[in-house]
Amino acid sequence: MIVVLDIQAQTCTVTREESDPRFDPTYRKGTWGNGESRLLYHVKKELEKQGHDLVKKRMWKDGHMYGAEETQYLRTRNKKCKRPHFYVYDREWAVRNSAEEFNKLGTVVFGVATDIFDVED
Repeated sequence: MIVVLDIQAQTCTVTREESDPRFDPTYRKGTWGNGESRLLYHVKKELEKQGHDLVKKRMWKDGHMYGAEETQYLRTRNKKCKRPHFYVYDREWAVRNSAEEFNKLGTVVFGVATDIFDVED
């Protein structure tokens, strides 16, 4: 898996490699978003290899105004982490399944928001 984080363009592009697992995008009772969750887990691991300190969270538990309880994202662990502070999320979560797109097209682009903590320099 190749993960390219572009803070300037506010994108995180994830490209599939031959050895990458497929992420099951189907809905089964109690597993909605399971494929997307696993995909984000693998993206998190790749970004951690690049030196970022991240957590995977459910948006609604973090106080964000998303309707789906299953919607997850990656964010900088806390404001004490070295800059940049950012979060990675699916801008199109309401109209697509990122795991399904990743499996079919071999690439998916997530959105990136920056300066997520109120920190004075």
